[in-house]
Amino acid sequence: MAPPASAAYNLVIVGGTAAAVSVAISSQRSGLGLVRIVEAGSEVAFPQLVGSEQLDVGYGESVTSIEADGESLTVTTSKQTYTTRAVMVADQIAIAGWTPTVPVPDRSDRVHIDTVPEHVEEQDVLVIGTNDRAVEVTAKLAAAGGRIVLAGGGIDPTKLSPAAENVLRRLERDRKATLLYRSMPDSIGDIDGFPMAFFSDRRVPDLEFDHVVFVSPTRPVGPAAVGLSAEGAASKCVWFEGTEPPAGADNVQVSPGWQIGLDIGSTAFPELDLAEPAHPAVRRRRHTTAIEELRDEHYNAVITKFEPTHSDLWVLRVRPEQGDTSHLPGQYASLGLGFWEERIDEAHDERLDERWERLIRRSYSISSRIFDGNGYLADDTSGNELEFYIVLVPPTEDNIPALTPRLALKRPGDRLYLGPRVAGRYTLTSVDDPAATVILLSTGTGEAPHNAMVVELLQKGHYGPIVSAVSVRQWADLGYMDKHRKLEERYPNFHYLPIPTRESDVPKRYIQDLIANDEFEQQFGVTLDPGNTHVFLCGNPAMIGLPEATDDGSTSFPETVGVVELLTKRGFTLDLRRQPGNIHYEEYW
Repeated sequence: MAPPASAAYNLVIVGGTAAAVSVAISSQRSGLGLVRIVEAGSEVAFPQLVGSEQLDVGYGESVTSIEADGESLTVTTSKQTYTTRAVMVADQIAIAGWTPTVPVPDRSDRVHIDTVPEHVEEQDVLVIGTNDRAVEVTAKLAAAGGRIVLAGGGIDPTKLSPAAENVLRRLERDRKATLLYRSMPDSIGDIDGFPMAFFSDRRVPDLEFDHVVFVSPTRPVGPAAVGLSAEGAASKCVWFEGTEPPAGADNVQVSPGWQIGLDIGSTAFPELDLAEPAHPAVRRRRHTTAIEELRDEHYNAVITKFEPTHSDLWVLRVRPEQGDTSHLPGQYASLGLGFWEERIDEAHDERLDERWERLIRRSYSISSRIFDGNGYLADDTSGNELEFYIVLVPPTEDNIPALTPRLALKRPGDRLYLGPRVAGRYTLTSVDDPAATVILLSTGTGEAPHNAMVVELLQKGHYGPIVSAVSVRQWADLGYMDKHRKLEERYPNFHYLPIPTRESDVPKRYIQDLIANDEFEQQFGVTLDPGNTHVFLCGNPAMIGLPEATDDGSTSFPETVGVVELLTKRGFTLDLRRQPGNIHYEEYW
C-alpha cells in the first residue's frame, strides 16, 4: 500500500544504490522501523532483495528539498512529503570527464562506459570496475543470461557495501560470474570487430569478449541536487554516502557505504542498540584459530566435488578421512557443519551465541554418479566416496535453515562432518524378481536414492519395466536428466519421466496425476499391477500421503490425496517394518 501524501518515517534514504539497500536492511534488522527508500527511477540495486527483505521503496520519486523542521527533517519529493528523524543521501553520480585508464578502440559499439548492452544472453561480457556499482552491473548482466567476467583488480570486499559484498559472493558461488580480484586489463583491442582484453598478469590469458563495460568511479551528489537547506545540513541528521564530501560542499557529513549505517544509528538513534555486526568479510577473519580447532575436532570428511546444477541445487561428493563408504542403494548418511561457519544468506540463527560451537547435522539420501569416468554404469556402493543431491533451503518467517546455507559456501577441498553410519531400509531388498515392474516416484532431490537404485537394477540385469518419474518446478531443477536420457538409449526397459510444474510450455500436473490418469500405461505400456509391481516413494510428504492415526485408534488419509491412497485403492499395500508390502517410502523426512 502506498504511503499517504504526508508520512512520518524514522529514516528516509534518497537513492536506490547498494549502500542504500544495505542500510535499509541493517536498520530494520536492528529494530528500527519506518525506513523508506525513495528512488527517482524504477529499480534499486539488487531488486531481488526488496521482496525478500520487505523493503519499503517509493519508485519514481525525485527529491526536491530537505529542510529542518524543529527537531525533525522534512523531505519533499515529486510525489509527497515526509517527516523524518534522519536522512541518508545515497545517490551517486559519475565523475565528470572520467575516461578509462587503459587504451580502448577509438570507435566501437561493443565498448561501453557506464552503459549496459541490451542483449547479453549467451554472450561474453567483461565488466571493469572496483566499486559497488561494478557489482550491480555484474549482477544485472548475469541475471540477463550473460557469461560475465568482473575485472576488479584492487577491489577490496571490506570496502563494498554489505549488500554488494554478499551478492559478489553469491555470483562466485553460483558460477554466474568469474571474478578477477587482482587483475585488470592493460588495454582493450579490436579483433575483427570484437573487443580483446590484454592482460599482463600471467594468471589471466588474453580474452575476447562480445562486450566490455567500464564502470566509472562515482561521487555523492551535492546538497543542491537534493535541495538540502543550510539549516538541514546544520542539523547533523543528514548523511551523504561516500568517502569524500560532494564537490563544493565541505560542511556536510559523509560516511562510506560499509560504515554509514552505524554512523547514522549511533548519532540519530541513541535509544536503540543499532551497532551493526562487523562487515561479512571482516567477520570471516574473526576467531580463525578457534574455528580451525573446531573443524579439526568435528570434521572427518572432505568434499571432492561441488557442482551446481543451478544457484540453489548442487551435486557434491564426499570422501571420509577414515573408514569406507559401503552402502545399499537407497540408504542415507548424515552430513554436518558447525554453527561457526558462514551462511550464504543474511538470516540470523536463533540462539547462535549459545550454539556457536555445535554441529548441525542433517540426513541426505545417497545418490549415484550413474556413469563412471569410462561411461560404464558406476558402482558407487563399494567405492571411497558418497554422492549427494542437495537443494538450498531458503529462510522463511517460520523456519531458518541452518545447514544448507552454510554448505552453499563450501568448495572441493573443504572439510565437513560425515556420520559414521550409513543407514536406512529404503532399499531394493524386496525386489527379488528380475521381471517385476519397478516404479520410482519422487519430488525434487528425492530423486537421489532412485538414481542409485536404477543403476543397481540395471547392473543386476533386471529386465522388467523400470520407470523413474520426478516432479520439479522447472526443467533447470533436473540435475541428472541428461544421464537418464542416456540410460533410456541403452536400456529399452528403462523410462524416465520428468514433470516440471511451473513451465509455461508444459501442462501442470503432479505425481498423483500419473497414477490417477494411468499415464505409465499410456506412455510406456507399463501396467500398475499389485501382483508384480513395487512402487518407491521419496520426497514431499504430501505427495506420499501416508495414513495418519486418529483418536479412536484407526487411520485415515490426509485431506490432500497422496500416492499411497491412490495405490491402496488399487490393491497395493504399504511396506511396514513388520508387514511387508509393495509400496516403499523413505522414512527420514
